Amino acid sequence: MILNRSGVMEIILNFLNDIFMNDSKCPVPREQQPTNEFIELSKSTIFSWPKTKKSLIFVLIKFWIGAFFLFLVISSGSIYFKTFLLKYILISFFSSLSIPLFIAIKLYLGWNHIFKRLTSEKIEYEESGWYDGQVWIKPLVLKEKESLIASIEVKPILNNLIQILSIIAVLALSGILIFQYYIF
Repeated sequence: MILNRSGVMEIILNFLNDIFMNDSKCPVPREQQPTNEFIELSKSTIFSWPKTKKSLIFVLIKFWIGAFFLFLVISSGSIYFKTFLLKYILISFFSSLSIPLFIAIKLYLGWNHIFKRLTSEKIEYEESGWYDGQVWIKPLVLKEKESLIASIEVKPILNNLIQILSIIAVLALSGILIFQYYIF
């Protein structure tokens, strides 16, 4: 049996969860425990993209290229842009940044939620529905374990996403400035 880094991490986390968050000590349902939420998010197809910066950049570039061709088709219906080919291509190029931007924002919000749950001193959970929210204070050992997971696993992902969001924002703002101040 060959295990990669995430497989080993999952085995360790499941073992530690069984020790520290068994049913007698922890009232939080298993699927609402931050460590289990982290494992589930890591297994998710979409949310596993930012695990490495190269794979996330590659996926976002693919979405950007696909969106560019889609936006070319959409903006081709405008008579105004048919007369200004450069403007037509540039507006499709910069407006297609919205798709990778929305994907990166969604990824950031998901990972940031897990980061906050892992680093929090309290766990808010629901036993049976929206109306019975409870709060459980984490024991010190569990707090340290989840803080370690947050700093080693989740923080680099958030840093990568912030860098990528910054790059996309700079590109989008440069497109806005080009169209605002440059007369074609």
